[in-house]
Amino acid sequence: MATDKNVTIYSTPTCQYCKKAKSFFDEHEVEYTDYNVQNNPEKRDEMLEKTDQMGVPVIIVSDPENDESEMIVGFEKDALIDLLNLQ
Repeated sequence: MATDKNVTIYSTPTCQYCKKAKSFFDEHEVEYTDYNVQNNPEKRDEMLEKTDQMGVPVIIVSDPENDESEMIVGFEKDALIDLLNLQ
């Protein structure tokens, strides 16, 4: 794994930015948990509670060492590079 952070993405199968984000993670060998909010109402509600909106992708990067997390709505490559300490 390229990072020691936990990555979660809330996505839908038809979302192009979700696909780009997941390709980015795969390219950088970042392990992530993917929740399909189109087919999973529980995770959709969880995402809505966290963000107050229905746009995807929602990406949460958590640091298990200090219990801090950052949320990105959309695919922001530069922000992900910084958060994940990627080159």
